[in-house]
Amino acid sequence: MRCWILLLLLLTPFAGSAQSSKNAAVLQDELQRFDAMMRRDTVELKRWLSDDLIYRHSNGLLEDKQGHLKAIASGTLVYEHMTRDSAQVQCYGRTAIINGIARVRGRLQHTPFEVRLSYLAVYRKKGGRWQLLRWQSTRLP
Repeated sequence: MRCWILLLLLLTPFAGSAQSSKNAAVLQDELQRFDAMMRRDTVELKRWLSDDLIYRHSNGLLEDKQGHLKAIASGTLVYEHMTRDSAQVQCYGRTAIINGIARVRGRLQHTPFEVRLSYLAVYRKKGGRWQLLRWQSTRLP
């Protein structure tokens, strides 16, 4: 019995470390997606988006994957700057949920905007990367 308790105590830090590295990978992949959005690289961005994407913008606009890519490719929606202020990640196997705060500056139909957002993002691991499955954001004051 003591051997099992000792083994459990020895392995516990590794379990936390594995979770931390998975969380870091999700956050890193999200930053790469942000970068592709700012560069308007829809070829790369397509790989970061799930085919089942539902993207709800803070202004209420709803897009699927094709609509989101089309808006970025056409210049209807231009992301000039995106930074994440904070984020908390919870992983459930091949699914990850992020609650975060981000600052976004860009143009929608040539009209400039600058917003601070609270967002909920759901990712699913597929093909070695975390793909965005759902996005919902709310403007903060």
